[in-house]
Amino acid sequence: MLTNLNGEKKQDVQSLASEFLMVAQKAAIATFPWIGKGEKNQADGAGTEAMREQMNLINMNASIVIGEGEMDEAPMLYIGEKLGTGFGPQVDIAVDPVEGTTFVSKGQDNSIAVIAVAEKGTLLHAPDMYMEKIAVGPKAKGCIDIEATLTENMKSVAKALGKDVKELTVMIQDRPRHKELIKQVFDLGASVKLFSDGDVTAAIATAIDEMGVDILVGTGGAPEGVISATALKCLGGDFQAKLVPQNQEEFDRCIQMGLLDPKKVLTIDDIVKSDECVFVATGITDGMLLRGVRKKEDGTMLTHSFVSVGIKNQNYRFVESYH
Repeated sequence: MLTNLNGEKKQDVQSLASEFLMVAQKAAIATFPWIGKGEKNQADGAGTEAMREQMNLINMNASIVIGEGEMDEAPMLYIGEKLGTGFGPQVDIAVDPVEGTTFVSKGQDNSIAVIAVAEKGTLLHAPDMYMEKIAVGPKAKGCIDIEATLTENMKSVAKALGKDVKELTVMIQDRPRHKELIKQVFDLGASVKLFSDGDVTAAIATAIDEMGVDILVGTGGAPEGVISATALKCLGGDFQAKLVPQNQEEFDRCIQMGLLDPKKVLTIDDIVKSDECVFVATGITDGMLLRGVRKKEDGTMLTHSFVSVGIKNQNYRFVESYH
C-alpha cells in the first residue's frame, strides 16, 4: 500500500497481484476443455471470456492497451476497453488470454494465459506488427545494444556473465528470417535453442538461471514484446526493441498511436515506464516454464502459475493451486 500526501492509504498496482493470478488461472481452466480439439478460435474465446469476467470483479480502473485487437475486431478485451469496478488503482493492462492458440488446438506444449499490468499511462501502446527484440536476465542488464550485431552482443553478455562466449545459449524463433542470427551463434561456437512460438516464455527464460538461456533475440510480434518487457522489468532483466513496419500503412499506424519515430530504439524503460508492475502467467498446456492444467478424478483442477511483482523486489514465485 502507498500513502498519498494527505496520509491516506492508497492501493498500488502490485497489491493486486493475487487478483491477477486468479484471472490467469480462470482463463487457463476455461481453455482446458479445448486442448487437442482442433478449435483454436473456441479455445481463445473461452479463455478471453473467463479472463474478462474475472477482471471486472477487481477493484481497479483499468484500460486494455494490448489485447485481442481493435474494437471492431474483438468483442472483448479489445484495445481501449475499460475493466474493473472503477474503484482502486488506475492501470494499463496487456493480455494474451491464450498465448499459443494453435498449440492448444493441436494438444501441443507451451500455451499459457498471460497478463502484464503497470500504472496507467506507462505501457507502450504497440501496434500489432513485427518487432526486433533482444532480451537478457539481470546479470547482463545494461550489456545489450539492439543496433549492434548479435556477435557483439554475445561477447558483451558473456563478459557480464563471466562465461566464455562458447558457453552461451541463445534462444531464437525457428523462422527462415533468423538464418543469419543462427549462423552468428554457430560461428562463435555457442549453442542455439530454437522454439516454434511463444516468445514471452522465451524472454522470461533469460532471467531464470535454471532454464539455461542467456539471450533471446529475433523478430516477433510487438504486442508480445510489451508483455515480455513487463515480465523482465519485474525480474530485473533487460530488453530492447525496434518496431519493423512492413509498409506505409503500418508506418502510419505507429504515428497514429503516438510513436512519432517508429524506427526508434525502445529500451525497457520506454516500453514500461513504471517500476509499479505485475506479470502473471498460468500454464494451459505443459511447457518449458509451467505445467499445464490438470484435472483430477474427483473433478478438482490443478493449475501451475508464475508471478513476478515489480523491479524493486526482482523476485518471482511459482504457484500451484487447486480449484
